[in-house]
Amino acid sequence: MAELFYIIGASGVGKDSLIAYARQNMPTERKLVFAHRYITRPADAGGENHLALSRGEFARRAQMGCFAMRWRSHDTWYGIGIEIDKWLEMGLDVVVNGSRAYLEVAQSSYPQLIPVLISASSDRLRDRLTARGRESGEEIEKRLIQAALLERSLDHPRLVGISNNGTLAEAGDCLVELISGENERLCV
Repeated sequence: MAELFYIIGASGVGKDSLIAYARQNMPTERKLVFAHRYITRPADAGGENHLALSRGEFARRAQMGCFAMRWRSHDTWYGIGIEIDKWLEMGLDVVVNGSRAYLEVAQSSYPQLIPVLISASSDRLRDRLTARGRESGEEIEKRLIQAALLERSLDHPRLVGISNNGTLAEAGDCLVELISGENERLCV
């Protein structure tokens, strides 16, 4: 059965960088695809390579059933297209950049889901969010509190953790090993 790797973690922990690293370093024989997200954020806003949609276009697509998953976070809408259903049906494993808050809903639709929690220390996370320059100091502190609360509340029997406090290659290799089937351990 095909598996859905649901990558989650606080904003700034490096999910996008790790997913990009895995895309570049995944063995070519692996039957795996990386889903992109549809986001109501400009394409040039930095971070992940996503498909930028206006709020109106996002709402129209949601109404027409174009999303397998969708959620709102920090006044931004995120969606994963229904193409992932076809890929899973074809026997392909799928990697999705998900949401911690949406995990329970995603799990109910995708029992084969494997949540992969990317984490970083609060100091490292604060530094990354500050360098990104999208939020004020007050907003960053709120994000740090929210990150800690959500991580403590996660409870899933298949949850795998990857610490991204070291180099990109260290955490990236751990993610590649996990989604290529070579490793199912906690990478700290």
